[in-house]
Amino acid sequence: MENTDIRYPVPGSCQCGKVTYELLAAPIKVIICHCRECQKLSTSAFSITAMVNRDDLRINGEMRAWERLAENGNRNCATFCPNCGNRIYHFNPAQPDIIKLKPGTLSDTRMIQPVMHVWTSEKQDWYQIPEGVEQHQKQPW
Repeated sequence: MENTDIRYPVPGSCQCGKVTYELLAAPIKVIICHCRECQKLSTSAFSITAMVNRDDLRINGEMRAWERLAENGNRNCATFCPNCGNRIYHFNPAQPDIIKLKPGTLSDTRMIQPVMHVWTSEKQDWYQIPEGVEQHQKQPW
């Protein structure tokens, strides 16, 4: 459910501020991933991703990239600030028009309203997924 009180563009940045950006429109959807790689990334039980259209993101500042191969064969590329290391977004080169924004870097985080949980097969036992939220044992796409 979209929060209509949010005014776009919404600014965002890395922790040190050398990478800044503006999100021009609401995310397509917000997803929580429970895979072990996302647990490493977030140093927590899961990682939150806001799927956005590439054209809805304006980025300023130098970034670096890193990538790994996902279990399903997709390339998972991560972009981050080379100064503080804060990840800004991920993307799959096979789907260049979709950006997987790390929404905790936004100045207004009210849009973080997850509609799906993926990789629940690796979820921490102590975390309870709210009732009525779509769930997938692995990556559904």
